[in-house]
Amino acid sequence: MNRYPWWKYAILAIAMVVGLVYTLPNFFGEAPAVQISSGKATLKVDNALVPRVEQALQAAGLQADFVQFEGGSVRARFQDTDTQLTARDAIAAALNPDPNDPSYVVALNLVSRSPAWLTALHALPMYLGLDLRGGVHFLMQVDMQAALTKRAEALTGDIRVLLRDRNVRHAGITRDGNAIEIRLRDAATLEAARTVLAEPLPELQWSEAPRGSDIILTATLRPEAARVVQDQALKQNITTLHNRINELGVSEPVIQQQGADRVVVQLPGVQDTAKAKDIIGRTATLELRLVDDSAQAQAAAAGSGPVPFGTERFVERGGAPLIVKRQVVLTGENLTDAQAGFDGQTQEPVINLTVDAKGARIMRDVSRENVGKRMAILLFEKGRGEVITAPVIRSELGARFQISGQLTTQEANDQALLLRAGSLAAPMEIVEERTIGPSLGAENIAKGFDSVIYGFAAIAAFMCAYYMLFGVFSTLALSVNLLLLMALLSMLQATLTLPGIAAIALTLGMAIDANVLINERVREELRAGASPQTAIHTGYERAWGTILDSNITTLIAGVALLAFGSGPVRGFAVVHCLGILTSMFSAVLFSRGLVNLWYGRQKKLKSVSIGTVWRPGADRAPATPS
Repeated sequence: MNRYPWWKYAILAIAMVVGLVYTLPNFFGEAPAVQISSGKATLKVDNALVPRVEQALQAAGLQADFVQFEGGSVRARFQDTDTQLTARDAIAAALNPDPNDPSYVVALNLVSRSPAWLTALHALPMYLGLDLRGGVHFLMQVDMQAALTKRAEALTGDIRVLLRDRNVRHAGITRDGNAIEIRLRDAATLEAARTVLAEPLPELQWSEAPRGSDIILTATLRPEAARVVQDQALKQNITTLHNRINELGVSEPVIQQQGADRVVVQLPGVQDTAKAKDIIGRTATLELRLVDDSAQAQAAAAGSGPVPFGTERFVERGGAPLIVKRQVVLTGENLTDAQAGFDGQTQEPVINLTVDAKGARIMRDVSRENVGKRMAILLFEKGRGEVITAPVIRSELGARFQISGQLTTQEANDQALLLRAGSLAAPMEIVEERTIGPSLGAENIAKGFDSVIYGFAAIAAFMCAYYMLFGVFSTLALSVNLLLLMALLSMLQATLTLPGIAAIALTLGMAIDANVLINERVREELRAGASPQTAIHTGYERAWGTILDSNITTLIAGVALLAFGSGPVRGFAVVHCLGILTSMFSAVLFSRGLVNLWYGRQKKLKSVSIGTVWRPGADRAPATPS
């Protein structure tokens, strides 16, 4: 009746071993490290950088615990912070000969002290949030006026193209702030211009006024359209920051909107504020321009002549010079997607680009007139432009087109990432910055773990005193619950914050509730006169329905917090939901396994140690000695 088959004990044993292995990395702590990431969008960091870093450390007489490539960056771990600071300066000097044009970002960071055998099993510690690990916090203001100005510039170009296509003559198109002014000669031309522009540009509102002998038709953004532009600018900036910071390998960054025009950026584990600003500042502007292939441009590229008027000199990724026209065909604002793929006929790696409606119209016109010529895709960072690729236009292009030509699969993926990162829709400035030191984070961790330990000790003392041996079983089940919860958080690489520690403490109190229900059910059966073995079996069976119902209702509330919450609330909800699942496993399966192992083999069981069971009636005597 109260015996588990061997395979159930095997499952419990495996769960405990897995829980122990994946929980262990959290107890080794973190060590100071130096992280080396790409300082340029077109420069890729790979395993080839590891020996260069090792040589720089050896030349400086420094010894690292290890130097390894992981997550798009190279990390070197050290024993103390003094060695870490010296190593950072040595590595930066070796990798960046020109400090004004750094190729690599060399930043201070923290990495786990876990032994290699745990890392080989992919047993990694949980990420710690900014309040526990320390790091930097930025509050950034988005220049919404610049976003509106940028949109007005784009609309000016659209108006010029539409009037030209419909042969509507004008005396000039100028932009005054965010207003676009079209100078027209007579009323008939004014009416024709209104007819041509009204339908394609519904976000504009129009007004007219005489100026001398001409009529000025003025276009401004409608208020609702301006709000859409500002919302889109904020979302695009957040997406761009995500792409850039994730590319640099910063673990678990927090980038989220605050208010109507501000963005919060948190980089846990990054202690160097200057380098963090450099990471944040690595936002790029993407531009598509035509390559000048004239004889004069070729002479300039060869170094035997001046750069033609209206062009600029850039360097391709291979180091070859390239003369590119100044006129911008498209910007990153028009690019909606970039994905690596394979050509359907040749099966060669390609990059599939998708542009918006405006971009599609421009691409059709430009590509039709420039078949056989090259178009350069440039990425501008900190005022410096780099050519990502310069493919040849094979045919007329539209909203979707491909970039191909001797690309490897990895190069296609890397370039697609750079193109997706795109540009900021509006400039941003840091209005608040805050650094949380590792000492404050360590203090928060100590206080959080103290609360969990003291809460656990108080629960264990009460359960053992009140339920005797069954209380011991419940305490062991609670320990397994905590072990499995920590292991799950580590396996999912969740971010633990102070609210998460609060959720762990709350989970302990809620988890023991299931064992209280089971123990009281067993007492009820004993009180009703059932035999000990029958009482154990019936108690667990009847308590299961109540435990399931109560946990499902609590889980629903946790899922609601997870779905609609953000920031600290979401961190609390993640731990809360996982804690409910692990508590159901440990309180029912594991605790019953212990009870079955202890009592199940006794065929003539006369009593169980579950505290004092009071029978109804005047004669109240303990049913079991305890």
